[in-house]
Amino acid sequence: MQALGIHHVSINVTDVDAALGFYTGILGLTVRDDRPAFGFPGAWLDAGPQQIHLIGAPTPDNLGQHLALQVADLPATVAELRAEGIEVTEPSVVGPGLQSFLVDPSGNAVELYQRVDP
Repeated sequence: MQALGIHHVSINVTDVDAALGFYTGILGLTVRDDRPAFGFPGAWLDAGPQQIHLIGAPTPDNLGQHLALQVADLPATVAELRAEGIEVTEPSVVGPGLQSFLVDPSGNAVELYQRVDP
């Protein structure tokens, strides 16, 4: 087998409407309109060419799992989010980039990552 890439990542959220407000209104993702009626609450979002699927279900304990979104300018993004009242960690160096963390309304960890080329 040879994977071609990541199509989507699904995350559980306890309140789909609150999660939609956060991921679209705060983090700038866009809602897809092609999600079938599965019989359980959720939403499909675009994050660039990848998708994030929100599933209305209990969230698991935070044991380090997280979703990482790449941004162009992490310090500016952190400042923008803080101006909106969002708690975000200070950017720190990790590998070839910078990272900060925040949590969504359901308690899921979200990493913001900026690649910094030498």
